[in-house]
Amino acid sequence: MNPKVHFIAVLVLLLVGCKNVNYEDCRVFRYNESAGVNTIDPAHSRSLELMWVVDQMYDGLVELNSDLEIVPCLAESWEVDSGKVFTFKLRPGVKFASGRKVTAKDVVYSLSRLLYSEVASSGSWILESVEVGGIRAVKEDVVEIRLKSAFPPFLGLLCTPYASVIDSEFSGDLRSESAGTGPFFLKYWVEDVALVMHKNPNYWEVDEEGVQLPYLEAVHIDFVPDMGSEYLGLIQGRYDFISGLHPAYMEDLMDENGDLAHKHRDYLELVRTPFLKTDYLGILVGDDLENMEGSPLLNDKVRKSLSCAIDRKSIARVLRRNAVLPSDHFVPPSLPGASNYTEPVFDLIIASELLDDAGYTEGEGMPEITISTTSDYVDLCAAIQSSWEKLGLEVNVDVAPSSVHRERVATSKLEIFQKSWLADYADAENFLGLFKKSNFAPGGPNYTHFFSPEFETFYQTAMTESRDSIRYDLYEKMDSIVYKAMPVLPLFHDQVTHFISKDVKGWVVSPVNRLDLRRVKLSCANAEN
Repeated sequence: MNPKVHFIAVLVLLLVGCKNVNYEDCRVFRYNESAGVNTIDPAHSRSLELMWVVDQMYDGLVELNSDLEIVPCLAESWEVDSGKVFTFKLRPGVKFASGRKVTAKDVVYSLSRLLYSEVASSGSWILESVEVGGIRAVKEDVVEIRLKSAFPPFLGLLCTPYASVIDSEFSGDLRSESAGTGPFFLKYWVEDVALVMHKNPNYWEVDEEGVQLPYLEAVHIDFVPDMGSEYLGLIQGRYDFISGLHPAYMEDLMDENGDLAHKHRDYLELVRTPFLKTDYLGILVGDDLENMEGSPLLNDKVRKSLSCAIDRKSIARVLRRNAVLPSDHFVPPSLPGASNYTEPVFDLIIASELLDDAGYTEGEGMPEITISTTSDYVDLCAAIQSSWEKLGLEVNVDVAPSSVHRERVATSKLEIFQKSWLADYADAENFLGLFKKSNFAPGGPNYTHFFSPEFETFYQTAMTESRDSIRYDLYEKMDSIVYKAMPVLPLFHDQVTHFISKDVKGWVVSPVNRLDLRRVKLSCANAEN
């Protein structure tokens, strides 16, 4: 480490080790964020590392629990009228870390500032469905939000960190100072070195026994860019967890099956849950596209044959160490309204029969197939190439820079392309909307130009349905239509992967990979902490 940086880091530890908090004791949760943090303003919480920090210092009207259910947070209840008018009743007695009481005025200010040009928020899109002037304080503790038209997933948008409630009377710099109601507040921050949050003495939430949350006294975040150092910090006990997989430590922490390596099992745990992200191969299926005239790929039997010939389980095991969930369905199974998870089909005999039924026995008459990708996915596409060649097909893998690949996909120049879709909010609509006709590329993300009148009908009905159970049933039907038509060949869903010290108790793993430290304890802490 650079001597100057090391000196500053030591100085920070000395400064924050004052009063009753010793940053080496078990009341302090510690982790490293290699990407660093350049702001703590909720309006700019676009990346995961910023979300994790914002989540500790701010609350929204509603939040997602670990089952992706929308539950009350600062709003103790809400009502929806005609799918367009949302009325929220604020929880009584909630205070900001400063001690000032939260009012409806603060909510109106917090959401409205996302639209201010001077704020330039990356989260302004969560209010696209809101009427101009449609956010107002009805009473001191009641907020009303009016939409232009019904949009059932809107409530889920208010679960994003962008919708955090900020003290409207705060006059400091929200980039580097906190003004929220969250379980912690910012105490110290030395950019590129460390950030420290202390327990919010005014935090409103208590556990089932009436004990005020959080249990921890502080959270200490280092900003060491070297992933190898982060890994060493975990196994040496300096950090309490690390998230994700990286070549710097993946092979040492995991065995060939993707389980935690035996040598680490005495003091570490590996936990996973499906992430709201799908990696897939897209196939142009639009008969509106001139370059697809007469293409065998317009035949759904050909597409199904290609899907059946992909050994997704082997790809997940060999190339991703089982850190992903192999799947041939597009919507992640953790989302409400998704189809129940089933193992993906891999059967070369069925694949050959489908190809034969389509008129291309052993690949005869099929033109060369090109899979287009970027350098990050060459290994994946090479594995698929090998499988398809067993059907007698000629397959080529074309590798392009990310910017070039992105432009070619958006302009429908690639017949088969590798792509990923990551949810912005926890509703199956965020995945299924990809297949709407109104989202045809280049104007939208329907890169395959898939169109189904039945799908469109189900979608429109779902967007006017306020009853979740019925809407989820419609989502399943839409997912089934996509699965049968195969305009995309889903490969796998990423999984949230955490390596956690066994000293950590009360850990919650979220499918959206949010960091919830409210109920976390460290095993050496006494019951009063």
